[in-house]
Amino acid sequence: MVERARSPFKDVPTMSVTDVFPLIKAPEAWPVPVVATIAMVCLAGLDLLGALFAKEWADNGSVRALVLGAGAFLVLFWVYASSLRYAELALVTMGWVVMLQVGLVLIDRWRYGVELPTGKWVAIGIVLVAQAYLVLAPSAERAASVAGAGG
Repeated sequence: MVERARSPFKDVPTMSVTDVFPLIKAPEAWPVPVVATIAMVCLAGLDLLGALFAKEWADNGSVRALVLGAGAFLVLFWVYASSLRYAELALVTMGWVVMLQVGLVLIDRWRYGVELPTGKWVAIGIVLVAQAYLVLAPSAERAASVAGAGG
């Protein structure tokens, strides 16, 4: 029988990536819906900021915009990963996307002068209502528990 050599690092504690870049921790007293909402707003804001820097870089080739945009998306990833400790992936993502879409449409309209015809505004409204339903409507699991508790 061949005996394996012992690792000289066996007693050395290993370091994880989260030791260097710890995830954001919300206060324990905060309810999950509050944490999820704050996360969605932060994600949408960071994504909007990154989008504006991307537009600036695409239009003018600004190295400053490239660096700041990349930084915004790195922070976005960190906030996103942190938020998933508290809320469901689909909930956080859908809420973030809804807020991002509203922000992008408004920025396009006011900053870049993009004019949308009435039909597109109606379509945007319908999509936002549908997405709000997906985010706010009770999940099947929660709906079943509410129905079971009522009877």
